[in-house]
Amino acid sequence: MEFNVPSLELPFFANLLLLLVLARFFGEIMERFKQPAMIGEILAGVLLGPTILNFIHRTEELKVISELGVFLLVIIAGLEIHLDEIVKSMKGRNIIISVLAFFLPIVSGFLVGRYFELDVMSTIFIGLCVAITALPVSIRILMDLGKLNSSVGQKIISVAIFDDVIALTILGILLDIKDVEQTFANITNATLLTLLKLSCFLILVIATYRVIRNVSREENLIENKLNKILSVLKGKESLFAVFFVFILIFATITESIGLHFIIGAFFASMLISKELVGEKHLNTFHNTTNSMAMGFLAPIFFAGIGLEFQFSSIENYPLLFAIIAVSFLSKIIGGYIGGRFARLDHKVSIALGFGLNARGIMELVIANIAYKAGIINTEIFSMLVIMGLITTLATPFLLKRAFKAIDKIA
Repeated sequence: MEFNVPSLELPFFANLLLLLVLARFFGEIMERFKQPAMIGEILAGVLLGPTILNFIHRTEELKVISELGVFLLVIIAGLEIHLDEIVKSMKGRNIIISVLAFFLPIVSGFLVGRYFELDVMSTIFIGLCVAITALPVSIRILMDLGKLNSSVGQKIISVAIFDDVIALTILGILLDIKDVEQTFANITNATLLTLLKLSCFLILVIATYRVIRNVSREENLIENKLNKILSVLKGKESLFAVFFVFILIFATITESIGLHFIIGAFFASMLISKELVGEKHLNTFHNTTNSMAMGFLAPIFFAGIGLEFQFSSIENYPLLFAIIAVSFLSKIIGGYIGGRFARLDHKVSIALGFGLNARGIMELVIANIAYKAGIINTEIFSMLVIMGLITTLATPFLLKRAFKAIDKIA
């Protein structure tokens, strides 16, 4: 439902002030109810945007701030991941859970799109958004439940890492071939070319990782070198600048070969570990980045999603309900079947499926990128926002009940 309120054009900084204050206010309310702040921040954008009050519109200036928000959110997600954990998620029976929990949802989402006769790119993006698990949201939920370091919690994190890496890799391919004429031969050729470029980039990431591991064998070598560099530099926040230069180099490489900058930023931030730079430096960088993102840029980004959201654009309600239903069922069933194949018991497998169900930050980032690139329309974008919010809201309640059942048996 969209209210016909006359548009009120405010100066840019008045828009920014109003958006930030209301986003933080609603975010704080959600935090008090043990829900991610992003839900309140999106609702603030919906309230101030064309859907209800029509006070603020998504201007070019707000889009630039949102892009910086995406950049920092991806860096934070990357810092939560260690490349050794990706290897761990692909070892033994873990790979069964990871594969089923990702590819069953992506195929299910794709089939929904085909059933409703959507175009190929919209169909693939629905599958991608259905398949993803938001790692930062999963970590937060498990921390709130006191289960982050439990065996089930660690499995959820391991699979979520696999999901995020694969999803962002597929995103890079899709963004690179979006302007190709939609014929099978053209799409195949463009996909192969993109895979070649992506493979070259991943070889660079792996080579950098191996160099880092070899250098790290000499205890504190890079940390000591970094301390020397910082002692020479007299400017404030030099550590932050050094790390950002490292990440921007990788982001620039991916942009220069036609891939989205977040691919480079994500993989570069994964390379920054406490073994490499020391726990103190990593925590300093993480805290500074987190403060900039969560205090200012991320609320504006999520409120911006609310500004773009238009409930009145949704006309195909059966598609909306199908996306929501498939999002829940395919992810929970994929995690459950994967858990059973990995010889986990019934209740643990259910907890695994519930824990992987939150889409949250990463799904909204991907949906936003696809919307800006013109791959999905306003209606599909608004549906994906609703799906992301509902799955994220439901996950803490479902997971809490699943852990209670496990604890009873224990």
